[in-house]
Amino acid sequence: MTASQSSPVQIDPHEPPLSAPLTLSFDYTRSVGPLLGEFFTALRERRIVGVRGSDGRVLVPPAEYDPVTCEQLTQIVPVASVGTVVSWTWQPAPLEGQPLDRPFAWALITLDGADTPMLHAVDIGAAGAVGADGAAASAVSLATGTRVHAHWVADPVGAITDIACFKLGDTPEEVAPPVAGLDPVTLQVSPSSIGIQHTASLPESAFLRALEQGKLLGNRTTDPSGEKGKVYFPAREADPATGRQLDEFVELSDQGTVTTFAIINIPFAGQRITPPYVAAYVLLDGADIPFLHLISDVAADQVRMGMRVKAVWKPREEWGLGIDNIEYFRPTGDPDADYDSYKHHL
Repeated sequence: MTASQSSPVQIDPHEPPLSAPLTLSFDYTRSVGPLLGEFFTALRERRIVGVRGSDGRVLVPPAEYDPVTCEQLTQIVPVASVGTVVSWTWQPAPLEGQPLDRPFAWALITLDGADTPMLHAVDIGAAGAVGADGAAASAVSLATGTRVHAHWVADPVGAITDIACFKLGDTPEEVAPPVAGLDPVTLQVSPSSIGIQHTASLPESAFLRALEQGKLLGNRTTDPSGEKGKVYFPAREADPATGRQLDEFVELSDQGTVTTFAIINIPFAGQRITPPYVAAYVLLDGADIPFLHLISDVAADQVRMGMRVKAVWKPREEWGLGIDNIEYFRPTGDPDADYDSYKHHL
């Protein structure tokens, strides 16, 4: 797939950079503890509870520690699902992931029996669609002092989103009896994501375009005296040691040496490979910086430092703009590299 030895490559500096949308996401999981556990368990039963502080106030949502004394709070107090709007702001154009897909209000609502307000969405219904000015339309039905009630989702799970939103009126919704025999809520999983438009630099674009052709591209500098610098893989903007631009591109071999590695034995959420498997830093022939990839076609306990490996590429029709064009590295069967040949690249 690639040259057996590194060789210089000419890159067109006028070729436009690659650009693509990128979404970064993860699920944040936390243990809620005994107090918030009662709050979320109550929500699953379509109830709302708070906690009493040392000054007698009922805090909703419940605080784990007293804002006056900093002592741990424990006295759970039930409150109503009906309350009063104390402050609000209009959301004329809802964003993805917000509670409603039509104009609504974010409001601070003090529930009956509570002394502190909670933030939630208020759906004002048909009034929200009146008129071309969303803010003016909202004022028809919503104001400080407006009475609202919780509107519950059909299948509560024990999260703040079990309250779908608040609606106008001070009559509580009729709710079905809670499902019996469920364990208390002890964990909360909160999905988090951000979308960006990523535009690659010239070296990154050249690196990705080379991968689409089955080539591994690194780059380096040449100082004024003609001395060659380290070859970085993947190709990057500048030498981190000197700050000089890495302007000489080099095509590298798809063979290399395992420098360090880890055997993954523990499963985790989103894992695509069944443990055990080996993730290793591979120093490609001609490169000075190893990169992380998968080692396969060998028992995990047989992988070792110095092992010579070769890339196993996916079928050409599956190649794209990514290092995953290489499915994994496998042993070549050649003698291990001498430690002195890679000890400075660990």
